Amino acid sequence: MSSRETNNWKFHPVVQTWFDETFAGATPCQQRAWPAVQKKQDVLVSAPTGSGKTLAAFLAVIDEIIQFGLDNNALPDSTLIVYVSPLKALSYDIERNLEQPLEGIRQRLIENGLADLQIRTGVRTGDTSQTERQKMARKPPHILVTTPESFYLLLTSDSGRRMLHTTTRLIVDEIHALAGNKRGAHFSLSMARLERLT
Repeated sequence: MSSRETNNWKFHPVVQTWFDETFAGATPCQQRAWPAVQKKQDVLVSAPTGSGKTLAAFLAVIDEIIQFGLDNNALPDSTLIVYVSPLKALSYDIERNLEQPLEGIRQRLIENGLADLQIRTGVRTGDTSQTERQKMARKPPHILVTTPESFYLLLTSDSGRRMLHTTTRLIVDEIHALAGNKRGAHFSLSMARLERLT
């Protein structure tokens, strides 16, 4: 089914054009996830590898950021989305996988004479250098990619809480790797702390 044929979600025309030019259509998990994400519902996406789960999780919230930026002619210098992966390597993969849609959408904004909105991403793990951490504190990424442990550390520092208090969305990947163990119980507390903070 082409995304042009469904009315279950509505993206900004530039975002929809990028998607239609890049993909043959929305996958079943995207068709079901996007309307729920846009209604700000909690969503659990379970689908096979290669079924578009990353965009199912991210594209509707990227669209929100784009629409906010266009309405205000700029993006805020604040973190809006926190993405948590229990696997450090996966965190870096996600940052790379976001580059293509973010750059593609940005180019289409420019081609259409709209505001040049550059959505910043940043990775915060145990390997992140002190220089990078300070840079993030000064100019927070719009999308922060992190691990459960680094997420916890951010929530326990003043600078981390300042960065996280503007978060509007939390995306958790590979949740089955956390569910039912001590790491998952600890992460549940971090999620509750974020909810209270925001």
